[in-house]
Amino acid sequence: MTVLTITQASPVGVVPDRHEPPSLSGFPGVENLVPALTEQSHTVADLIRLLFDGGDQDRVHRPWRELISDESFRHRDGLSPAEQAALSYERLRAVNDRLRRAEDLARDPQLLAGLHEWAAIVHGGGGLCTLASIHYNLFLGSLLDHEGGSPRDLTEFTALQRTGTFLCTELAHGNDACALQTTAEFDRSTGGFVLHTPHPGAQKFMPNTSLTGGPKSAVVAARLLVDGEDQGVFLFLTPLSDAQGTLPGIRVRRLPYRAGAPVDHCLTAFDRVVLPRSALLEAEHGHLTGDGEFSSSLGNRRKRFLLSIGRVTTGKLCMSGAAVGASRAALAIAVRYAQHRRISGPRAGEQVPLHAHRTHHSRLLHGLATAYAMTFLHRSVTARWAGHAPEERAEAERLVAIAKGWITWQARNITIEARERCGAHGLFSVNGLADFPQYTEGTITAEGDNLVIWGKAAAEMLFGHCGGPSTGAAVPGRHDLTDTAFLRELLGHAESLWQARARKELRNGPAGDPLGRWNAASSSALRMVEAHARLQAADAFLGAVAQATDPTARALLEQLCRLFLLAQLGEYSGDLLAAGHLTASQVQALPGVLEDTVEALAPQMTTLVDAFDLPDEFLASIPLAGPSHLDEFDRLIPESDDEAVTV
Repeated sequence: MTVLTITQASPVGVVPDRHEPPSLSGFPGVENLVPALTEQSHTVADLIRLLFDGGDQDRVHRPWRELISDESFRHRDGLSPAEQAALSYERLRAVNDRLRRAEDLARDPQLLAGLHEWAAIVHGGGGLCTLASIHYNLFLGSLLDHEGGSPRDLTEFTALQRTGTFLCTELAHGNDACALQTTAEFDRSTGGFVLHTPHPGAQKFMPNTSLTGGPKSAVVAARLLVDGEDQGVFLFLTPLSDAQGTLPGIRVRRLPYRAGAPVDHCLTAFDRVVLPRSALLEAEHGHLTGDGEFSSSLGNRRKRFLLSIGRVTTGKLCMSGAAVGASRAALAIAVRYAQHRRISGPRAGEQVPLHAHRTHHSRLLHGLATAYAMTFLHRSVTARWAGHAPEERAEAERLVAIAKGWITWQARNITIEARERCGAHGLFSVNGLADFPQYTEGTITAEGDNLVIWGKAAAEMLFGHCGGPSTGAAVPGRHDLTDTAFLRELLGHAESLWQARARKELRNGPAGDPLGRWNAASSSALRMVEAHARLQAADAFLGAVAQATDPTARALLEQLCRLFLLAQLGEYSGDLLAAGHLTASQVQALPGVLEDTVEALAPQMTTLVDAFDLPDEFLASIPLAGPSHLDEFDRLIPESDDEAVTV
């Protein structure tokens, strides 16, 4: 694979020279840690290894990095919404063409998340991410997870002769999808089912069910009725269309255009559509015998529903991965622009790069620290989910949900900041930034609205979780604000303080009023979850620091982790002071230590974004990312309004 060459760690305000080795002069005790310059910098190579799954890099990331390097993934100007949607399906086929077995992708959470991480960075990548998440994870993955019935031939889906989609959310039922109203009634006379939308509110909302992209089938979540008895929500394999059009009994209407993910979102309804017995996706949580006898390993209908849609957990990892990829790409573009863009300096006739200003580079540097933390957290939770034992499922699901909420919310902040730091240039899609904030909004809502899944996690953690600082992590007797272990312990104390506050508020809530008691405690409980997410990210970050093999990379990561921790602790300083975990002098010193860390890291920002390993082909297609950005942008503009622009 291609590894980008490390740049010089230049002083703030000086454009780096790519032919000199890095310096870490601002780092205490590591002034002489300058690696020998080789064809591929050891420092950047080590950072890449740590960011991209180490020994698994070639399997998880390389195929998708190579995919988006292709010319077909470059920006195309002037496409209508319908043409953008069609392009998303073309790219889905390009993904499928690279697979030996589509089933292997559907079964591999790390590979799936990796696809989303790289696909999200290209123009229109939000559409590809949406289609890939639906087809490979929600549709094909659900079929593979439900092998309790007769064997199915999946060839037409794995070969993309038919595109799969997933219909769960309804117009009137989003986060309370367990209350959905679509029905699938068992018909004893045929042994099959009758799929029906009983009222407008039960129409399936948003999935890509139009004729764009070719024939489609869906996995439809519907309420199984056997002799009038509701057995809970299960999944049913349902053909939607063929080469001639939408099938009888199925009504599909396109929704208005949604920015950020060019996909054919639709409303879909069923008018007593007859399905065969094999349509029901069966497993231990739900099985129907030939004579209509229902059995389940679970007596709770809600639990049956959650197992039926269990693929949403892997979907959360995919959404988080896409948000991580978009954040890193946005920062890489903005940092490069800040180094190339020249503005008037403090002296007459002097010009300095935007990067010279602390007000500019500090915001991007905080974004970089967060993006590294996001990446390491995503690696940690993905590995946890991929390798969890059955008895660990509930905890692993909760961790994935918490990480998805935190990562996608951070991605929103980072992509908005990166666009803003590039001014009006960042508003144009060709410069690669304008679409990221719109797409990350979708990741915040997809596979469970962030606030809702955090509320669920908060309720579970209130009494079923023991948070707090690690034992013996910090050096005994050392309470230095530059000590990352001590800073990590402070973050653990913050989580414990918010948990204790939420528990007290719940106990003191109105008796006999469960909702009232929860309302009294919910704000503090959500702050507990937020602190827990930050703590998990910090632990993943510290774990990466410990695994660094290049001394300069290790020093750089430790300093960046320190910046991340200091930024997280600011809002907790009052509580930590009141609880005796910080002294007044330490609280007063926090801003200065943070600024010193920013000053030391500012010359290293090019090195940090080079480690994001973005393909040269991608960066070369972004005018804003290159030193000739003014000429490149000017070249794109036609001489008159009548001339078409092809990018």
